[in-house]
Amino acid sequence: MLTSPEELPSVLQEQWMLRRNYFAGRATTGQQEWLASLLDGGTLARQLPLVWACSEYVAAACAGQPTLFQQLVESGDLEASYSDTALKEHFALWLSDVTSEDRLLKVLRQFRTREMVRIIWRDLTRSAELEETTADMSRLAEACLQGALDFLYPRACAEWGTPVDASGEPQQLVILGMGKLGACELNVSSDIDLIFAYPEAGETRGGRRSLSNQEFFIRLGQWLIKALDTPTVDGFVFRVDMRLRPYGQSGALVLNFDAMEEYYQTQGRDWERYAMIKARVVAGDRAAGSRLMAMLRPFTYRKYLDFSAFESLRGMKAMINREVQRKGLVSDVKRGAGGIREVEFVAQAFQIIRGGRDRRFQTPPLKEVLELLGQEGLLPLEDTERLYRGYRFLRNVEHVLQGWQDKQTQLLPADELGRCRVAYLMGCSSWDQFLLQLDEFRQFIHQLFEDVVAEQHQGDGGDDAPEEHPLAEQVWQAIDGDELMPDELGTMGYDLPEKAAEMINTLRGSRSVQSMANDTRGRLDKLMPQLISICGQRDNATETLGRVLKLVEAVARRSAYLLLLKENPAALQSTVKLFSGSSWVADQLVRYPALLDELLDSRTLFSLPEKSTLEDELHQQLLRVPTDDLESQMEVLRYFQQSHSLRVAACELEEILPLMKVSDYLTWLAEAILSHVLQLAWNQLVERHGYPKTAEGETAGFLIVGYGKLGGIELGHGSDLDLVFLHDADAAASTDGVHPLDSATFFARLGQRIVHILTAKTSSGDLYEVDMRLRPSGSSGMLVSSLTAFEKYQLGEAWTWEHQALVRARPVAGPEKLVRAFAEIRQRVLVLPRQRDKLIADVLEMRGRMKKHLASGKADQDRVFHLKHDPGGIVDIEFMVQFAVLAWSHDIPDLTRWSDNIRILECLEESGVLSVEDADILISAYKNYRSAGHRLQLQQAELVVSAAEFAVQRQQVAALWHRLLGEE
Repeated sequence: MLTSPEELPSVLQEQWMLRRNYFAGRATTGQQEWLASLLDGGTLARQLPLVWACSEYVAAACAGQPTLFQQLVESGDLEASYSDTALKEHFALWLSDVTSEDRLLKVLRQFRTREMVRIIWRDLTRSAELEETTADMSRLAEACLQGALDFLYPRACAEWGTPVDASGEPQQLVILGMGKLGACELNVSSDIDLIFAYPEAGETRGGRRSLSNQEFFIRLGQWLIKALDTPTVDGFVFRVDMRLRPYGQSGALVLNFDAMEEYYQTQGRDWERYAMIKARVVAGDRAAGSRLMAMLRPFTYRKYLDFSAFESLRGMKAMINREVQRKGLVSDVKRGAGGIREVEFVAQAFQIIRGGRDRRFQTPPLKEVLELLGQEGLLPLEDTERLYRGYRFLRNVEHVLQGWQDKQTQLLPADELGRCRVAYLMGCSSWDQFLLQLDEFRQFIHQLFEDVVAEQHQGDGGDDAPEEHPLAEQVWQAIDGDELMPDELGTMGYDLPEKAAEMINTLRGSRSVQSMANDTRGRLDKLMPQLISICGQRDNATETLGRVLKLVEAVARRSAYLLLLKENPAALQSTVKLFSGSSWVADQLVRYPALLDELLDSRTLFSLPEKSTLEDELHQQLLRVPTDDLESQMEVLRYFQQSHSLRVAACELEEILPLMKVSDYLTWLAEAILSHVLQLAWNQLVERHGYPKTAEGETAGFLIVGYGKLGGIELGHGSDLDLVFLHDADAAASTDGVHPLDSATFFARLGQRIVHILTAKTSSGDLYEVDMRLRPSGSSGMLVSSLTAFEKYQLGEAWTWEHQALVRARPVAGPEKLVRAFAEIRQRVLVLPRQRDKLIADVLEMRGRMKKHLASGKADQDRVFHLKHDPGGIVDIEFMVQFAVLAWSHDIPDLTRWSDNIRILECLEESGVLSVEDADILISAYKNYRSAGHRLQLQQAELVVSAAEFAVQRQQVAALWHRLLGEE
C-alpha cells in the first residue's frame, strides 16, 4: 500500500504531521536531514506517512530511538522478507556481547522494538501478507525465548547445579508454545501462552547446593519470565501467560513429563484438548519436546471418531457468548459472533474428531486444516475458501487495531480517528463500507459455525429428536418390571415384545450403564428412545434390537460413540438397517466401533472405488504414517480392510452389488493389502540386511501366489487367504547389506514377517487368517520356495490334488518378472499329458475324502443341502472344472488362461469340452449357490439350506458329475 501525505484522509494527515514534528524534536540535526532526504522519493518515502499516521507505537519507537530507526532503514530489512532462520541468526549477533542479566534485558527489548517496527511497518503497508506477519511474530517470540534461555540456563546451573536424569545425563527445559504461537500465527501485539516441562524427576549436581530438578526448573522458568515480561525503561519483550499449564494458576510452574501425562490422562478437560491442538515445541530441548508431544497426543486425539467435540464446543462457545454479553464485546472481532474464534472452533472441532485417525489433522496451522476440510469433502470447498478469506480479513483488522499502540485489543474503535484509520488501512472508502464488508464475512462465518455445531449435526430434523418418540421415551424411562412395557413395545412393532423388554431392562440395569458418569448417561438417555423406535420399524425388530444393544453396551464407557449416533441421525438409521440385515456386520461394528465412521456418509458407504483408486487410497493413507512405525502401519491396514469390507457388505445388503462384483471387490481389497504388506516387510528387511541377489547379480524378487478363493477371485466375507510364497534368488548368494543373510534365511524371515503382519491380533483385530498348507510338501515344507524348487516339485512330486489346486492359483503381489515366470511354470504343469483313468480315480478319491468328513450325513441329505460340500454342490462344480482343465489342457492350452471357475467354464464351452447347455447349468448353479452362501455368511450361519431349495439344480449338477467322472 503506497501513498503520499496529500492522499491521506485529513485526520490521518494531521497524525502524520504530529508524528513528524515529534521526531524532529527528539532527533539530532543530522538525523533530521537524513529523514528529509528519505522523504525525497522512493517506496519508503511513500510508506512512512502512512505508517506513522496509523501506528502511534511505530512513530514513538522511531522518535525515541532514531539511531535504531535509521539503522533499520539502511539495513534494507523494511523492504525484505526474512528467511525462517533470519530472526534467530540476527538475535544471536545481538547477544554475542551480553555478559550480564541487565544487559540481556536491555538487548531483548531493543531487539524486540526493532523487529516490531519492521513487522508492523510491513503489515500496515501490505508489503507482507498475513501469513508472513504472523510467522515473523512467532519466530521473533521463539528467538527471544531461545536466546534468553541459552543465556540463563548455564548461569542457573552454575548457581544451583545441573539437573540430571537417572543415568546422569543433563536435562534441559522444554517450552511448549500454545495458542497462536504454537500454530505460528502470533498477533502483532499478543501475549505468549507457554507451558514449561522437563523430562525426569531427580536432583541437580555440581552446584553450591543441590535442588530437586523441579525446583531448579521452577526457578529457571521464573527467571525466564522475568526476562521477557518485566517492563523496564525499554519496555517489555512479551507478556507471558502460563495459565494453560496443568492445574492452571494453582499448579506448579513446571512439571516433569510423567506428571504431565498423568494430569492430562486423568484430569484433562475438553478445553485443554482444544488448547493442545496448537501446542508446539518452541524453545528448549526439542528432541525431548518431541517425546513429550508423543506422550500427550493420545489425550488430544482419540483413536476413534470423537463427536464429543461438538458437544464441548457448544459449551465453550456458550461460555464465551456469556462473556461477550457481560463485557459488551459484541464489536470484538475475535470473540464476537462470526469472529476469529468461531473460525478456529470450526477447524479445531474437525481436528478433535478426526485427528486420532488421520494424522494430517494433527497440524496446528488453521490454513492447512481448512484446506484439508475442503479436500476431504468434510465442508464444501467453496465454503472453506470463503471461510479463510473471512479469517484473513478479520486477522488483518486485528493487526490494524493492535498495531496502533502495541496493545492487545480486538474491539472496533468508537472514535472518528480510529474508524478512519481502520477503514483506510482495510482499503475501504468509509467506515460504513468497511462495516458492510465486515458484516458480510461475520454473518457467513457465524452461520457456518452454527451449522457445524448445531444440536442435530446431520439429518433433516424429521424423527430424530427424543421428544418425537414419546412411546419409546416411556419404555426407556419405565421402571424395571413395568407391565406396560411389552404392550408399548408391541404397539411399536416388536415381534417379541416381552423379550425386547427384558433386553432393555438388562441393559438399563447393567453395571456399565449404572456406573456411567452423569454426562454420559445423559447422552445415552437421549439416544435410546431413538434406537428403540427405529429398531421397532424393522421386520426382525427384536433380533435387531438385541444386536444394537450389544453395540450400546460395548461403547458405554466411550461416550464419543454415543454422541456420534446422537449427532448423526443418518448414521443411526444406517446402523440399525445394517444390524437388521446382517449379524456379521453387527458383530464387526460391536467389535470395532471405530467403523461407525463409515456410516456417516451414504455417498461413500454405498459407492466403491475402482481397483486402481482403492490401491491409491491405501497408499495415501499409509503415507500419513511414519515408515518406521510398524504398529501404526498395521492399524491403518486393519482399519482400511475392515472399513472397505463393511462398505461391500452394505452394498450387498442394499442389492447394489451383484455376487460377482462383491467377490471382485473383496479380492481387489486383499490384493491391495497384500501388495502393501509385502512392500512394508520387504523395506524393513532390506534396510537392515540389504538386497538379495539372483544368479545374474540382479535384485531378487518375492512373489505371493493366491490359491483357493483368492486365486479364483471368489473371496467372501471373512474368507481366509490360501497363500504360497516364492522367490528367484541364488541359493548360494547373500544379501548386500551391513548385516548380510543367506537367501534362504532372508526370504524365510520375509515370509514370516508377512504372515505376522497379516495375522497378528492387535487392538483392531487381524487382517486375515492365512493358510500356507498348499505350499510344496505342505506344513512340513519350507515357508518360502524358490521358483526352481517349486517347478521341480510340481513336475516331479506333487499329487493330483495339488495340480487341482494349481488350477485356481495366480500371482497376487510381487514383481512382474516373477509373475510371468510363475505363469509359465503353471502352464507347463497344467498342460502335462495325463492318463485319463488315473486322473479320474485321483479326483474321485479326493472328493470321497471330503464328502466323508465335510458333507451332510446321508440321513440328513433328504432334509438339508450343504451348499458347498454335499453332492451336487459347489465343490462338485469346482472339481469338475479342475478335472476338465487337467484332462484337456494338453490339447487345449488356452484352458489354463484363467483361474476363476466362471471364466474357465466359459472356455470349456468355447472349446467344445462342454456343451452350451451344460456350461450354462454349471455357471447358473455355481452363481446361485455362492449368492445364497454370501447371504448366509452375512448372517454367520452355516452354508446349509432346505433340500428343496435347489433340488433341480442339484440333480442337474449331479448328472453332469456322473457323465464327466462316471460316479453316481
